[in-house]
Amino acid sequence: MSIISLRELSPGQTAKVTKVGASGELGRRMRDMGLVPGTPIRVIGRAPLKDPVEIKLRGYNLTLRNNEADHITVEVED
Repeated sequence: MSIISLRELSPGQTAKVTKVGASGELGRRMRDMGLVPGTPIRVIGRAPLKDPVEIKLRGYNLTLRNNEADHITVEVED
């Protein structure tokens, strides 16, 4: 298992959220969207310039900018 930033995941990869490092309003918004430790996610795809990234979690798709994805640490099973 490896711990990386959500930004580093490739389309099709799955992982589990281990930490949301954002604080304040951004951190609260991410938690409200379901990005909490233990949540499994899957990368659906990326825009042509690699920003933003689309992920699937809790039965819905969510799009995050790379600067937001940098605050999310995930665990990838090798």
